[in-house]
Order: sequence, then C-alpha cells, then structure tokens
Amino acid sequence: MTRLRPDGLPEPASAFGAAVVDLIVDVFEAYPTWGTATGYHRVDGRWPDLSERGRQARLAMARSHAEALAAFEDADLSPDEQVDRRILTDELEKVVFAEEVLREEAWNPLSIVYLVGGGLFDLLSREFAPWHARGASLLARLEGLPALTTAALAGLTGLPDRPVGLLQLDTALAQLSGVTELVDLAQAEASRRAERGEAPELVAAMAKAGESARRALDELRSGLDEDIRGRAAGEGRLGPELFARKLRYTLGSERSPEEVREQAWADFRVVRAEMGRLARELWDTWLPGEPLPVVAADDVAGASALVQRVLDAIAEQHQRPEGLLAFCEREIARISEFVRERELITLPDEPLRVTWTPTFMRAAARAFLDSPGPLDRGQPSYFWITPPDEAEGPEAVASYLREENDASLRCLSIHEGIPGHYLQLAASNACPSLARTVFTDGMFAEGWAVYVTQVMYDAGYAAEDPGFALQHWKMYLRAAANAILDVETHTGGMTEEEAMSLMVEGAWQERDEARGKWLRARLSSTQLSTYFVGSLEMWDLEMEVRRRRAAAAGAPASAVPPQRIRGGVGESPGFDQRAHLEAVISHGTPPLKWCRQLVLRGLGEAGGSVPA
Repeated sequence: MTRLRPDGLPEPASAFGAAVVDLIVDVFEAYPTWGTATGYHRVDGRWPDLSERGRQARLAMARSHAEALAAFEDADLSPDEQVDRRILTDELEKVVFAEEVLREEAWNPLSIVYLVGGGLFDLLSREFAPWHARGASLLARLEGLPALTTAALAGLTGLPDRPVGLLQLDTALAQLSGVTELVDLAQAEASRRAERGEAPELVAAMAKAGESARRALDELRSGLDEDIRGRAAGEGRLGPELFARKLRYTLGSERSPEEVREQAWADFRVVRAEMGRLARELWDTWLPGEPLPVVAADDVAGASALVQRVLDAIAEQHQRPEGLLAFCEREIARISEFVRERELITLPDEPLRVTWTPTFMRAAARAFLDSPGPLDRGQPSYFWITPPDEAEGPEAVASYLREENDASLRCLSIHEGIPGHYLQLAASNACPSLARTVFTDGMFAEGWAVYVTQVMYDAGYAAEDPGFALQHWKMYLRAAANAILDVETHTGGMTEEEAMSLMVEGAWQERDEARGKWLRARLSSTQLSTYFVGSLEMWDLEMEVRRRRAAAAGAPASAVPPQRIRGGVGESPGFDQRAHLEAVISHGTPPLKWCRQLVLRGLGEAGGSVPA
C-alpha cells in the first residue's frame, strides 16, 4: 500500500518520484485553485498572485523544474518513469507558453470569473474535510478576494497584438452574478452549520468577509464596464500562428490546423451521407402516412430537408425543463445495467450526482462532468446540465428542448457519465502515476467520451429507440463541426453567418444550440477540436491493437475489417473489447501519444512484438 505524506501526496519511492512530488507541490503553490480542485488542500485559503512578479515567479518555477527533469538519464528511470518525464516536460512547456505567450489574464476578463467561481465553488461543493476546516479556507479566500480582483483589473492591459476582448468582457459581466451567488451561499452555509453547532465563530467573520467580497465584485463589474470597456475590442480570436502553437500543446502532436480541418470535413461529408441513408429507413417510423420525398442524387438541399424532417420528429420527444435531471438520472441507471449485462467494462464505485450547472459556468457549455481530483478520495462526481435560459424567451427554450431531446440526452449520458467522463476519470484517479492523474489531458478525456459513445452504439445500446441511431450520428457530426468551427474561427475569420450555416444547415443543429456554440468557439480556442481529434486517435489505437492481436493469433490482415465510418468493426481474432477499454483507461489521462505507447507496450508483454 502506498504511504501518504501529511499533505496527501504519496511518499516517493525513487529520486525521480521525489522530483515529481516537488514539482507538483510547487505547481499547486503557484496555482492554488488547481491544487484545491486536485485535492491538495494545503493551499485552500489562497489565490494565485496575478501581479507581474507572480507571473515571473511561475515562469522561473517551470523552467527550474524542467532543468531538474532533464538531469535524469533514461537509463536510470523505469519505462513508466520515462513516459512520465516526457509528460511533465511537455506540461512545463505548456506553463511557459501560457504565462509568456498566451497570457489570457492580460486580455480575457472571463478568466477572472472562472478563477474566482471555481476557487469558491470547489470549497463549497465537496465535503473533503470538516466544515470548520473548509469554512476557514473559504473565509480566507473571501478575505483575499478584494486584492485578487484589484490585481486582475490592473493586469487587464491587453497585449500589443491582442487587445482586451470585448466579447469576453460582456460575457464576464453576464456571469458575475453567479460568483456573487457563491458568496451568498458561503454565508448561508456558515449560518446553517452554526445552527448544528459547527464552527459558530465563522458566522460573523464570514458575514464581514462577504460584504467586502461583494464590494470587490461590484468594483470589478464597474471597472470592467466603465474603465476596461473603452479599450476592449474584438472577440479574442488567436489568429493562424498563435492558434497553431496552442493547438500543438492541446493535441500533444504536430497535427496542423489544416490537417484537423481537412479530416473533419472528410468525416463531416461521410456522416451526412450516412444520416441521409438512416433518415430514409426511419421515415415511415417517424412520419407515418407521409410519402417519402423523391430526392435526386445531386439534390443536396433536398437530401438535407429530408433528414431535417426526421430529426424534427425525433426532437418532439423531449422533457420539460424541470424533468431534465430526472431523465438523465434514469438514463445513467439504464446504461449501468446494460454495461453490467454485456460485461463491457468495470463500473466505478464513486458516487455520481446529476445537478444543474453552477451559474458562473453556464456560458461554457450545455453539460459538464465535474470529477473529484485524484487526491480527493471518495468524493462524488457531478454531471452538470445547463438549464434553458428562461430569460431568452419561450422560442429559445423550445429550441433548447428540441436539441436536448430524449435521444440526445441518451447520447449525453453516455458521454458525460457511463462509460464516458465519469467512468474514465474515476479510473484515472486510481492510477498510481501522479504525472498522468494530476496533469490530465483534455484530448484524451474528450476523445474517450466520443469514442465510447460509438462503442456503446456498436454494442446495441438503445437499439429499441428508433431515434437513437440518427441522433448518435448527429452527435458525431457535431464533433466534426466543432473542429471545423474551432479552426475556422481562429484562423480563417469565420463569420457568424458562416458558422450558423455550418451548424444549422450542415449539421442540423437547433439555432439555440448553434448560437451557444458560436459563443463558445470565440470564448475558447483549440478545446473544440479535442472531441474529434481525440476520437480519431482512440480509434487508430483500437485498430492497431486489433491488427496486432489478429497477427498474434495467426490470422491474416484481412481478418480485421476496416471501419465503416468510425467503429462498426465487429469481432476480430484475438481482440477482447473489455480488455482493451480497461487497458486504455488504466494509465490515467495522459496525452494520447503516450497512452498509445503504454497500451502497445502492454500488448507486447501479452504476446505481441512491440517496439519500445
């Protein structure tokens, strides 16, 4: 059994292990809210230093640890340590890129909203310690909030090639009320706990700190709206060169934006054709008594209209807003039973709760999986669903519900829940490698969630639902559209009209969903490409394992059929789907290039020749 230090980190068993622990402690000291989210609670009462001195200290920290890692010889490291060193070296390069080149804190006002919201929410939402300890940390963060917001405003100067983003500023102002809600919740929680005899001394202190925190947030709001607005411009688009540099770090590969876009367009066209075929098959089921339109082979508009009619009929089967959470809870239970019966993969024991997305995060996406950090053992995961915005009016709410129809929510429950993010991150947290659990790779996580949705489809999940197949391919089409949107927004100057055409006419999305994604494409960068590219690389890995397993069993290459689109391969000699899925997620959440090496190395040990 691994011995733990008083701070919750494992006692290192080697010189390299000690270097890793030292690195992680320094990273969490530099980025305290990341430490809290990961389960390192020595930094729970602090905020990062947003001053120039703080930025320079973080750069020096990253470079110092990069030098320390470079001093190790491969010959002195185990194979796993060799992989971990490469992962950590890449992560430190990302830190330098973020602090020295990207510098979002200088031009993106939304970054302070996410920082403050996450720093307060993680202390309120997880019972990782008794209230008196969590409450004291929450109090310290509230007391530190005025200095943090003052530093954030002072740092919003823009950069020579990147002014403060006007879109980011307006979105930050719209989301700030969600942060104020968290301050109110902190005070209410202190009062509620005091009634039960828990830390009554925190009530008055929390009330005083809450007042100063609200004033600080009001000053942040007025500073953004009155002072910063005058020099805010544009939407924060990165441009071709900066986007390409960031994409390399996000994907962990040399795959260029042009390659991502070309492959996404190729899959986009193939999936549209498949959806056309399915829509014809399903026409009588969803539109009984209505004659199937005759569409010429070259009639793109007619083919699109046919698919849209079937999707419109499927979209009418949806929940009311208040029923969304309960539906997803039932769906998670159904998926779990299906996975157990088919013995597809081991299910986690950690609790999963389905709840509404916190207000301060609602601009980012329709749904999230918020997993406990690897150092927070036994804590629940949260499947967040963003409710429709009633303030947008009944038409927008109706559009939301059509997009998030029952078949769509089934896909979403796989993606966010089982065997998607919830299951994968629970497995990741059990991995002994700190490098692969603390420094989780976003493309691995998103690629896995898209990939296993296809695995579930191939296994026959929801086969009795006549809308699931078409909705499944629509979700994959969305992943391809996300990548196109991401690249074109930041490198090609995509207009709103072009973006809406791609999503609404090309990918059959509801306008409400498309508007939200258009906002997200401009507020984020490179993340929207991870779903599509990650799933491609997951499938590339599975197909390579299939070929090697077949060869080890003495079968010819033709015994492994090609993918029809993605997946759809069926059985092949020597390949065990459950064993493969569990092998992939047994290594934490590393960049996929390193996951591939680890999985294939394990395959070699199991009876195939694999180069190191």
